[in-house]
This record gives sequence, structure tokens and C-alpha cells, in this order.
Amino acid sequence: MSMHKAGVAAIAAALLTLGCANQAGQSGQVHKPAGERYGLGKTPTAQEIAGWNIDIAPDGSGLPPGSGTVAQGRALYAAQCAACHGATGQGGTAARLVGGQGTLTSDKPVMTIGSFWPYATTLYDYINRAMPWDRPQSLKPNEVYALTAFLLHMNGIVDANASLDATSLPKVAMPNRNGFTRGDPRPGDVKTTRCMENCS
Repeated sequence: MSMHKAGVAAIAAALLTLGCANQAGQSGQVHKPAGERYGLGKTPTAQEIAGWNIDIAPDGSGLPPGSGTVAQGRALYAAQCAACHGATGQGGTAARLVGGQGTLTSDKPVMTIGSFWPYATTLYDYINRAMPWDRPQSLKPNEVYALTAFLLHMNGIVDANASLDATSLPKVAMPNRNGFTRGDPRPGDVKTTRCMENCS
């Protein structure tokens, strides 16, 4: 075994041992004097938890204060998004964002924000957590609202004078809102009843 491989193997073994010890300690399988701790990790603060708790639910839960207009979003898009997604959202080095409505049942469906996504709040959530790709989570709430408004406008979903905020955004009706189902979409002849006992 090469020195490099031996070193990697040793590190992996040490990490595995440490991880197992920590897991065993947390589950109570390792006996130790009362009050003794491993000294690994710490309880997160409310501020640290808030930094990770940024998801936005379909009903708008989690949306922050602020607002943004289509006009504001147009300028932001040109400056921060067009280089990857194209000047009109038709795609470039990154995914297409605009168009495709009415194509989902065709041989060549075009899945975009306007044709596929069921909730407008998902657009805010995605931009907020992941865009721009080289600086995720760098946009302020007003900027995310503005970009959301512009992209919804480009897809013909809101008008040119639209201003979005935590109250209005969840009310935006997406074209494919009812295109998703929670049930099993398969034909009846491929469904079976689950066997729970005495199964052979």
C-alpha cells in the first residue's frame, strides 16, 4: 500500500472510531461517569439555527418582510442572472426559466417556472437559497422579491406593475398548480394490496 493510501486509510479509521464512539455515547450504549461529556460539538444558538432555517413553505410561511417590483427585478436580472439564464430567460449556460406553457403533455415538454412549478413561493425559496450560483444567499429580501416578480411577469403570470411581498406572493396562481397529484398515478391493473402478515 502506498504512503498516501495508508495515510487516507488511517484517517478514515480514526474518523470512523470517533463517529462510532460519539453515536454510541449519544444513544447511551457507552457507560461513563454521570456528568462526563465527550466534549464534541455544542448546542446551537437561536441565531445559528435561524441561519439555517430559511425554507419557504408553499403557503408562504417563512417569507420575510420586504417587497419588490417587476421593474426592480428587470434591472437585477440583467445584472446578475442574464449571463447564465439568457437575456430573456430562454436559457444559456444555465437552465431555461421562461416559456413552455402548454408543452407538458407534448412529446417535448419544456419545464420552466411558468410551465411546471406549482407554487410561486418556491421561486422565492430557490432564488433566496441558491442564487446567484457563485454567491448564494447574498441577495436581500427586497431583491429576491423583485427577481421573483420579474420572472413571474416574464412567464405571463403577473402584470408589469406587480409588486410582491409576503402577503401577495402566496396568492399568485401558477398555471400548473393542479398538475401534481399526491396519489399513485399508475393504472389500476399494476396496483396491489400490501401484504401485512402470513405473506409468501
